[in-house]
Amino acid sequence: MTDALDPLIALRPWEAPEVTSWGRLPMNAVDRRSGALTLDGDWRFRLLPAPDAPAGGSWSSSYVPGAWTLQGTDDLPQYTNVRMPFAEFPPASPAANPTGVYEREVDVPAEWTGRRIVLQVGAAESVLLVHVDGRPVGISKDSHLAAEFDLTAHVRPGERATLRLTVVKWSDASHIEDQDQWWHGGVTRSVLLYATDPLHLADVTVRARHDGGLCVDCRVRDTRGALPGDWYVSAELDGHLLTQDEEFDRANAQEERVSDFLGEARLRTTVPDVRTWTAETPELYGLTVRLHRADGTVADTSHHRIGFRDVEIVGRDLLVNGERVFIRGVNRHDFHPLTGRTVSYDDMRADLVLLKRFGFNAIRTAHYPNDPALYDLADELGFYVVDEADIESHDHAHEIADDPRYLGAFVDRVARMVLRDKNHPSIIIWSLGNESDYGANHDAAAGWVRRHDPTRPVQYEGAAKRGWADPDMASDIACPMYAPLEECLAHAMSGIQTKPLIQCEYSHAMGNSNGTLADHWAAIETTPGLQGGFIWEFWDHGILQRVNDGRPAGRGGAGLYDNGVAAPGHRWAYGGDFAETVHDGAFIADGVVFPDRTPKPVMFEHREIAAPVRIDCFRHEGVVLGNHQHFRGLDWLSGEWELSLADGGTLTGPAELPDLRPGETAAVPLPFELPEGGGEAWLTLRVTTAGDEPWAPRGTVVCLPQVRLRTVSPVEHTPVTNRPVDVDEDGLLVHPLLTAAPTLSLWRAPTDNDELGGMAARWRRWGLQAPARKVVSVRRDPGRVAVAADYLCQGGTVRHEQVFTAVEGGLLVEEMAELPEALADVARVGSVFETAAGLNLLEWFGQGPWESYPDRAAGAPVGHHSLPVDELFTPYLRPQESGGRHGVRRFTLSAPDATGLAVRLDRPRQVSVTRHRATDLAAAAHHDELVPRAGCVVHIDAVHRGLGTASCGPDTFASYLVPAGVHRWSWTLRVL
Repeated sequence: MTDALDPLIALRPWEAPEVTSWGRLPMNAVDRRSGALTLDGDWRFRLLPAPDAPAGGSWSSSYVPGAWTLQGTDDLPQYTNVRMPFAEFPPASPAANPTGVYEREVDVPAEWTGRRIVLQVGAAESVLLVHVDGRPVGISKDSHLAAEFDLTAHVRPGERATLRLTVVKWSDASHIEDQDQWWHGGVTRSVLLYATDPLHLADVTVRARHDGGLCVDCRVRDTRGALPGDWYVSAELDGHLLTQDEEFDRANAQEERVSDFLGEARLRTTVPDVRTWTAETPELYGLTVRLHRADGTVADTSHHRIGFRDVEIVGRDLLVNGERVFIRGVNRHDFHPLTGRTVSYDDMRADLVLLKRFGFNAIRTAHYPNDPALYDLADELGFYVVDEADIESHDHAHEIADDPRYLGAFVDRVARMVLRDKNHPSIIIWSLGNESDYGANHDAAAGWVRRHDPTRPVQYEGAAKRGWADPDMASDIACPMYAPLEECLAHAMSGIQTKPLIQCEYSHAMGNSNGTLADHWAAIETTPGLQGGFIWEFWDHGILQRVNDGRPAGRGGAGLYDNGVAAPGHRWAYGGDFAETVHDGAFIADGVVFPDRTPKPVMFEHREIAAPVRIDCFRHEGVVLGNHQHFRGLDWLSGEWELSLADGGTLTGPAELPDLRPGETAAVPLPFELPEGGGEAWLTLRVTTAGDEPWAPRGTVVCLPQVRLRTVSPVEHTPVTNRPVDVDEDGLLVHPLLTAAPTLSLWRAPTDNDELGGMAARWRRWGLQAPARKVVSVRRDPGRVAVAADYLCQGGTVRHEQVFTAVEGGLLVEEMAELPEALADVARVGSVFETAAGLNLLEWFGQGPWESYPDRAAGAPVGHHSLPVDELFTPYLRPQESGGRHGVRRFTLSAPDATGLAVRLDRPRQVSVTRHRATDLAAAAHHDELVPRAGCVVHIDAVHRGLGTASCGPDTFASYLVPAGVHRWSWTLRVL
């Protein structure tokens, strides 16, 4: 409970930005997990309306770690992007300020007598007040870093103490934690109690260079007062002893740098034939550091896994171990659909394993230091990490950047992040935060980092106020967000570029998105000065919600979702679904995976873009293979050839990958003789892991590079004049397997990019979703009917012609649509029809098996594919256009008895087959509102607009837009 006379309450630290902590121990990189007493579990809990409100009501329980917003309280999650969820200006907080009081008893082990006892609270949002037996112990801010407090004077070993953690949700700190995510409250990471000797390691700093040089700096403290004489430090690296740096000791003595209360020691060694660390080869060594008393006994020990690597910027290149590397990154939040920001070790490992399997090699910890275990996993599995401080003042960025009241908070948050994480080889860049304008507070934080850790560059997107080439900005990297590709190319070729250009955010993954990703990477890989970027983002942050009462499912919701879909009676909640009036809707659903970590189709696109081995070209009856890695050969990979024939099946055979060093190529003969005939042929190299990798078992697909060996053959049709074509009085086709005749389609259920980019509003204004169809003429000839119709739109009239001709084996449909100039840039031009029920299997030759679109098709190889119709649809959190397949040449829809219909297209086209009309999708806010139709809704598009990323970033390229003018397409329909 709270007490108005409590000095921590009286101080009102939630409205004092100058107060970043009180009684909190300095951050350090010493490992204390071994031997710690975990305090995770159920705590007594009471939620107060404000931190200074009188205690009242009964106790309930809350699980730690966890957010009370997901554990049955009336304070529910709220999502905002830029704007704050309350109206008060910095540093004020609202009067209605939910405050959680957590209590539990702790039995302090009797064997800790005479030892230093420390409480570690892994994370609390946003102000933490600590009491023991009602006595104040300390204060901490920063919702994403641990706070430690010395409890030695507050507890007695062998006795029970009452620990109280008071967490204030809104504070002055909230104004610099204004990130694009759900707002929660609670103790969201583990709580530990541990003990050390009073003589202890206060910090350990490891610097391991890729030439094998190793330097270990130690700081030593004794909580009893002055350090005792003759203590010393030893260390060993996988059994190899390090030596004392006598020159360092001598310099300290001469300069009188070592005081009576702080000891320093430096140990060194050089490792011969060192195995260097990179994201491709994450080699780790075990380092043990021991602090000894004068008699040689060990007072303290710290264990580290370290990697030998260097990071530097030379000119406009970021180098790892002297090599220019591409940054194939993603932004990642700590997130779980049941527990919010509380993520288990297994969940984090699953995140990184999935990313590794889809070709990602880098993570930006958007927008705060992630759970400590993530960095251990990044070290082990191999990721380059941009470690980002918990600073974002988006709604009040300009004011706070130069506000001296927040100076301490900026420096404190950046410094504590660096002090905690500095020994991880995976971290190659420090980030000063996100979207907080640029001011003196950033310069101060950057200065501290550069002085403390000169081995890594510093980045901050907002620093480039005077341009990416500004030599004075507090960023060693030009790291814009959502910069148009043409601007990046212009900068790289301008002659004024001075820093590597690596976008901190690009290719916004909201809904059906990530168009032109392959185009971006084609430019990045061929343009010096461009080095990659970080896709926004990893997760769709949908919280699993019960539909009947609108409450979060909480920890009991495990198993209530699969393959991106919530179980009946549940849905993925986004902004506004918890009855909040201030929110930013579905903008929280902008990841490359669904809330349950099911990959979206863009993941397969990225996997192919990042392929380590590729078919660079087809020439001289063979193909040229290239190793596109930076450090690794191809010996860890296996291959299998697949030859897909449009007029036949698929041939397979073993592939022996050549011995190629990074960057090398080799010519390989064709593994098959092409069969005679003119049918289209595609050669695919199925690349898999040759053995077990830490992130993938043997046989896991790594990439599917492909090359076309023979082009499409024209299709000839023989008219049949003695078979009538049946159309009704409106010129609409009558067919036994169609419940809705083919008509012109100009519209799609708007994607998130369409909505936020403004295209959907324009299409609605034009009336494209339901234009009036006016029959102009119906001409009937033997075996042939020609129909002309006008589709009346607000922006003009679209002339449409259909010619139905009976041909051997079926019906030929030839179509033309003429768009006036006023209707340039519609969603699609094509045919839509609906089938009878029972046609549940789609088989096609074209790109697949995953969803693909004109500007997101690199990850879908051409071949023979087959899927149930119900599995073709992609369940984006807000229903929208989805399920399309690009480059389809022909397809069949069949029932279990193999009856059905077959369609052959005049050329590769965009096709979709779903259970939903576009109007069904557009009318629904969530998938639980959709009712699948018994039949299939089929779209055949002559041209389909690209997806782009206009929800936050550039639209698709002009080459992927639907132009005005005449569009022609044809297809044949036959009954199986």
